[in-house]
Amino acid sequence: MATVQPTSTQPATTYPMTRGCPLDPPAEYRDLQAQGEPIRRVRLDFDGSDVWLVTRYDDAKAVLSDPRFSSDFQTPGFPARLTSQPPGPGTFIRMDPPDHSRLRKLMVSELGRKQVAALRPVIERTVDDLLKAMVDAGPPADLIEDYALPLPSIVITEMLGVPYDDREFFHHTTKVMGDQNTSPQERLEVRNNLKSYLDRLVADKEAAPREDLLSRLTQRREQAGVSRDEVVGIATLLMVAGYETVANQIGVGTLALLQHPGLPQRLAADPALVPQAVEEVVRHQTVIDYGARRAVTDDVEIGGRLMRKGDGVVVVLAAANRDEAVFAGSGDLSIEREAAAEHLSFGWGMHQCVGQTLARAQLTATWERMFRAIPTLRLAVPLEEVPFRFDMFVYGVHALPIEW
Repeated sequence: MATVQPTSTQPATTYPMTRGCPLDPPAEYRDLQAQGEPIRRVRLDFDGSDVWLVTRYDDAKAVLSDPRFSSDFQTPGFPARLTSQPPGPGTFIRMDPPDHSRLRKLMVSELGRKQVAALRPVIERTVDDLLKAMVDAGPPADLIEDYALPLPSIVITEMLGVPYDDREFFHHTTKVMGDQNTSPQERLEVRNNLKSYLDRLVADKEAAPREDLLSRLTQRREQAGVSRDEVVGIATLLMVAGYETVANQIGVGTLALLQHPGLPQRLAADPALVPQAVEEVVRHQTVIDYGARRAVTDDVEIGGRLMRKGDGVVVVLAAANRDEAVFAGSGDLSIEREAAAEHLSFGWGMHQCVGQTLARAQLTATWERMFRAIPTLRLAVPLEEVPFRFDMFVYGVHALPIEW
């Protein structure tokens, strides 16, 4: 394919774009794919800079697996928010090799299948306890407040060895940091408060190690060439990323399932269907709404477009997951979809989410047990009255009123 350059006559397009149906990505992504412009220049509405917007599945994988696209906020051209503070030590998702490889390797052994399998009894017990408490309290309920937020909070604090009594602190922290309307000053203040808390917790683990992930990190860090500040940064990353994304995936995923009469009952009757349903729901409802951001470090051609060193790039995972060339009938939620597990919701390449096995375990336990515990679960309000998180980096719902 011939290389195509953007021209001065190209129509101006602003990103992010507005959703029509709250359960679907903006229609402009589909239009760009259909019109032969799956990669094009757009203008970021928060700082006026121009970046490449990537919406097609194959192009997304090409960008995410190519080392010429940097994840480092400090790389020239990186599409960070205006006056955004660079990530601190340990935030390996915003690093390139070799630092990314060094820190990620430390976490892979802690979040693998064997380790998550050992946590499964804790996850299932927590799911059952939360569902029972909700049923005992009686309808109506808010699935977000009563279930979706507490579950990952309990799991991640249990895994790291963080006192669960501090859950409100973490809830507030992630909410503020995920709100696109939060000022840079407030976001920095909240992040520093979280860092200070976890710094004290790491000190406690150093003085009296226990059987938890954070204790093991403190004991292994010198051998792995990891600083103490980096351990605190890793803990910060896990608390924020492991909490908010799972909570919102539960909320918007359950809402999507409830839009298909009979489907929750099928999952309740046949738990073997749930793992496939998890993959399809995660594909259909991609909560990383702001996309994967990169900066070009060397001239490279992707999908017939020549991207120059210093260009910014936004890979729209939600658009790639609705690419008709890969997921026929992509707007439909179908748990029989054979290609569902090929979604990009957990990213791709070296930066693919290190906590995806843990996330899948929580989603699977949720939808294996929720519809058995509450077989008549339904929305308590019309869909148009559900408060969606249009103003947040991680998509979902602020609340999900339910009854049974």
